[in-house]
Amino acid sequence: MLPLLTPWAYCLMPRSRLLLICLGLVLALIALLWLIVSIQQLYLGVAAISPLLAQLLVGGLLVALAALLGLLVYYVTRFWRRRSPQSRPEAPRSTVEAADKTLQGLQQQIDQVQDEVARQALLQRSQRAARRFAEGALQVAVFGIGSTGKTSTINAIFGRQVGDTDATMGTTTTSRKYRLRFHGVPREIHIIDTPGLLEASLWGDERGTTSRELAANADLVLMIVDNDLQQSEYELLQSLLEIGKRLVLVLNKVDRYTDSEQTAIIAQLQQRLAAMVAPEDIVAIAAAPAPVIISGEQIVPPPQILPLLKRIAAILRQEGNDLIADNILLQSRQVGADARAILVQQRQTQADAVIERYQWISGGVVAMMPLPVVDLLAAAAVNAQMVIELGRVYGCEVSLEEAKALALSLAKTLGGVGIVKGAVELLSVTLRLNPGTVLIGQGVQGVTAAYLTRIAGKSFAEYFRQQQTWGDGGMMSVVQEQYRLERREEFLKRFVEQAIARVVTGRSDAGDDKRSP
Repeated sequence: MLPLLTPWAYCLMPRSRLLLICLGLVLALIALLWLIVSIQQLYLGVAAISPLLAQLLVGGLLVALAALLGLLVYYVTRFWRRRSPQSRPEAPRSTVEAADKTLQGLQQQIDQVQDEVARQALLQRSQRAARRFAEGALQVAVFGIGSTGKTSTINAIFGRQVGDTDATMGTTTTSRKYRLRFHGVPREIHIIDTPGLLEASLWGDERGTTSRELAANADLVLMIVDNDLQQSEYELLQSLLEIGKRLVLVLNKVDRYTDSEQTAIIAQLQQRLAAMVAPEDIVAIAAAPAPVIISGEQIVPPPQILPLLKRIAAILRQEGNDLIADNILLQSRQVGADARAILVQQRQTQADAVIERYQWISGGVVAMMPLPVVDLLAAAAVNAQMVIELGRVYGCEVSLEEAKALALSLAKTLGGVGIVKGAVELLSVTLRLNPGTVLIGQGVQGVTAAYLTRIAGKSFAEYFRQQQTWGDGGMMSVVQEQYRLERREEFLKRFVEQAIARVVTGRSDAGDDKRSP
C-alpha cells in the first residue's frame, strides 16, 4: 500500500523534481565543457605535428559523437514509447454509441459465413437494422389477442377513423403503419397495427407469427387486454419482456366495468406483474366506449384515451433515443447469435471432414504396418498435422511444435485412462459380431487406430471450440466424454462397416454413404 503523504509533501514533490532536472543539466553541461576542452587539447597536440591530420581527427570525432547522440535519442524514444500506456478502445458512453459499434462489428461475423444463402439473409437483416438506426423513427407496435380493441385504440390515439373495426375476431389481417407526431418528441413516430393473435381462423398461425415479429422489432409495445390476463396473454407478455422489450400494458374497454370492478382488475394486474411491469405502465382506457342512453337519447361518449397518450409521450420524450438504440442492439445481437450458430455448424462440418480424412489415413497406415505394442496405437491415433488443420478451422494458428506437444499429451492421456485398451476390446467384440467379418492382428489394429484417431480429433475440435482450453475437467474429462459419445452401438456398427471397407479392403467410395459417422 502506498504511504500517505501530507499536503506539505505534495507541495515539495514538484520542487524536488525540478532540483533533479537542474542537477542533471549542470552535470551534462560540465561533461560537455570537459569534452570540448579535451577535443581542443587533442587538436592542439596533433596540429603541432600536422594541422590537416588534426582537422580530420577532430572532424571524425565530432561525426562519431553526433551519431552516438542520435542513437541515444532513438533508443530512449523507443523505450519511452514502449513504456507509455497503450491506448485502449474507449467503452461506449451511451446505448446509441454502443448500437453503432455493434452494427460495425457485425459485418466481420457475417463475412465468415460461407453459405451464400445464409450470409445474404444475415446481411439483409443487418442492413435493415442499420437503416432503422439511420432513419431514427420510433416504432410503436399495438399488440394483443384478437378483438381486444387494438385498432380502436389506434383510432382513439389519432382522434379519427384510421383503421377498420368490427365485432368479428381478427378484423386486422395484415399489419398497418400510421405516422404520428408528439409535442416534445423530435422523432417521427410510427404506430403499427398488428394482426391479432390466437385467432380461430385459417390464417391465425401465420398472422400470429407476423404479429410477434413486429412486436419483437418495435421500440415500444402497447399490449392491449380487455380483462385480467389469460394464460396465453401472460406468456406472450413474458416472452416480450424476456427479450428486453419496453412495454405498456393497456387495459381497454373499462367502460364495461363499474369503478370498483375496474379498480379490482388493475390491482390484480399490478400484483401479478409486480416484478415485470411498473404500476405506471399499466394504463386503463376506453378506446371505443359503448353508447349510453341519456334522457331517451343514445349518446356515444368520447374515447377515454388521455392517460395512454400521456404515458406514451412521457416514455418517448425520456427514453426515445435509448429505446431505438436498445432495439438496434437487440436486433444486432440476434443477428450475431444466428451468425455464430451458423459458424459453429460450419466449423463442425469442416472439422468432421478433417477428422474423417485423418482417421482413415491413420487406420490404413497401421493396417499396413502393424505396431508391435498395442499402447503405441495411441501415438498413431493423433497427428500433429491434423491438430494444425483443426486449429485453422476454428481460427487458431498452431505451430508444428505446439501441435506435436498437444498430440503427445493427448496420446499419453488416451493410454493413461485405459481408452486404448478399451477401444481394442470394444472393436474386437464388434468385429466378431459383424456378419462375414474375420479380422485378426493388423486388421483389428488398423480399425482401432482409425477409431482412436477419431476420438483424438473430436477431443481437439472441442479444445479449439472452447478457445484453446480443456475446460474445468481438463483434457482427461474431454477425452472420456468423446469416448463415451463414440461407443454407441449404432455408431460402432456403421463405423466398423466403413472401417472394413476403407482400411482393410481399401475402398475409397465407402465415405459416400449418407450414414457416414
